Amino acid sequence: MGEDSEMDPVEEWMALAWVDETFEEFDPLMVGGPPPAVGVPAIARAPMIVDTDAGGDPDDSVALVVAARLVPELVLVVTSDEYGGERARFVRWLLDLAGRSDVRVVAGGDLGNRRGFVVGGMCPADVPPQESDVVAAVSEVFEGLEGRARWVGIGPLSNLATLQRERPELVARMVVTQMGGAINYRNPARAEHNFRADPDAVIGMLPTLERWGPPTFVLSDVTFNPAIEITAESLLYKRWTAPDARPWERVLREHFDRWTAKYPAMQHDALTLAAALLWPGVRFVRERVALDSIARMTPSADGVEIAMSVSADYSAFMAWLEKALS
Repeated sequence: MGEDSEMDPVEEWMALAWVDETFEEFDPLMVGGPPPAVGVPAIARAPMIVDTDAGGDPDDSVALVVAARLVPELVLVVTSDEYGGERARFVRWLLDLAGRSDVRVVAGGDLGNRRGFVVGGMCPADVPPQESDVVAAVSEVFEGLEGRARWVGIGPLSNLATLQRERPELVARMVVTQMGGAINYRNPARAEHNFRADPDAVIGMLPTLERWGPPTFVLSDVTFNPAIEITAESLLYKRWTAPDARPWERVLREHFDRWTAKYPAMQHDALTLAAALLWPGVRFVRERVALDSIARMTPSADGVEIAMSVSADYSAFMAWLEKALS
């Protein structure tokens, strides 16, 4: 008990942010975030790597633009579930339009998935194919780095699994925030999309990530909510269609239009990025979970411990997102 009075205020806030629902009386502190006088936690200044399957659901593109605008430490974007290198080309183009030509883009593994890629033909022909050695690119991020790096996964875990096989000491130095998984998925016969795309990768990585402290998972149970859906009536979309829309806004509008011809555009990945940035409106608990052979997630007392999202302040998040893209 005596140690509690000496606890750093940021550490105290972070500890409260991970406890379970029995500590509801601390909710105002969690929502308010860490006391501002103590400064920014070191991890908030660490290099950031984003792993994305951009080119399908436009929430990846939205998250990438937000990262480009808010995260000066963004140094690398790798693509997963590649589509013949076209995802990486699209990301390169989008980042250039957002003023971040300094961010390296590397094409990751191709899982053979040919469904849901909607940005074909959007990227100008003069955008070259991007390099494809993810392991080398990530290794360079860690050269000369004494601390840890942030890994924000908004696609399948294929690249992370490759890194674990080839450079496990680097994975051990990552603070991983991953969009994916669901306890009560809307289709009980299958796993959530990012897990389903490469089940072997997530089944192998979950216990590995637990070794370095519980990884953070932003579950579909929290992200699949119409409160964070962008529609044609949304303020953001109206900005993207304005006559004076910026180049990257016009790309987001076209991407949105193509996707929403069939599907809704909920902001799973931007919410995950917000969590990785320590935005306090996503609430987590520590939970033990297990994955079956097709990567469906269930609570399990004998499972792997993760920091699992259980709720989010959706209206505050949408206000945050609108400001980030203003």
